[in-house]
Amino acid sequence: MTDQSPPWPKKGPASYFPSIEAKYGRSIAEWQKIIADCGIEKHMAIVNYLKSEHELGHGHANALVHWTLAGNTAAP
Repeated sequence: MTDQSPPWPKKGPASYFPSIEAKYGRSIAEWQKIIADCGIEKHMAIVNYLKSEHELGHGHANALVHWTLAGNTAAP
């Protein structure tokens, strides 16, 4: 696992993180806790969960799930 914190990279899934934090009012660490606690393991199932239960857009949900399932963690 890789612990990371802002500033987020300007390329790849983490490039969405400033927009995600601003638009939805939660830190990336909080979103990762939601993902970990949802009880779902498959990528697209988690994306769909975030979209339906938390009203995230597809790109934002996909970026969070991809980065999280790759073993990255955001510093709280």
